Amino acid sequence: MKIIARIQNDFTAKFGIPRQSGLAPSVLSRIVFEPEYRNADALRGLEDFSHLWLIWEFSEAKRDSWSPTVRPPRLGGNARMGVFATRSPFRPNPIGLSCVELKEILWQSENGPELIVAGADLMNGTPIYDIKPYLPYADSHPDARGGFASGVWEKQLRVECGDELLGQIPENHRQAVLDLLSQDPRPSYQHDPERVYGMEYAGMDIRFSVDGDVLRVREIVRKE
Repeated sequence: MKIIARIQNDFTAKFGIPRQSGLAPSVLSRIVFEPEYRNADALRGLEDFSHLWLIWEFSEAKRDSWSPTVRPPRLGGNARMGVFATRSPFRPNPIGLSCVELKEILWQSENGPELIVAGADLMNGTPIYDIKPYLPYADSHPDARGGFASGVWEKQLRVECGDELLGQIPENHRQAVLDLLSQDPRPSYQHDPERVYGMEYAGMDIRFSVDGDVLRVREIVRKE
């Protein structure tokens, strides 16, 4: 398996990354190809597709052993499910699969052709092994069952961020920050309304608390 590209974005830590691709569509990432694969011919025709599949490596979740069962965070961290019934990063082979929207192809960048994609759930620097076009007639199954994960993503938090704090977020990152926070970055088994969490994104440490279905931004600290 050869690494063909790496993703570049503002996710410098795992905490706060969307749990699935497509849940934060305002988050943009750049796919930069390794020198061996910076060939425009390899992307010929890709501009006609709206979405792509990324096959990538859980490079920050490597282990020497594996377990047949895992504890899905969205089930409270207590119930065990078979690893092949989940999308846990702790797998026999640390391979991830994400569907992203192709926003633009930069044909003439300094690193050869690059892809701008929306909705990725990959940490900055994640290695990518392959890119394939999403085919609606084959890949879309509206009547598919979601098993124990059905409905867990539908609940979103209401984000309260005062004008003063909102003004501290660069305008080109505001919607992305609000989308990420609305997905509730906390582990699902933590419910202390007094606890303050910190999410790193785009050079900011965004500190917040959650009470019920309301997330309140408490402070924004610029990172050096």
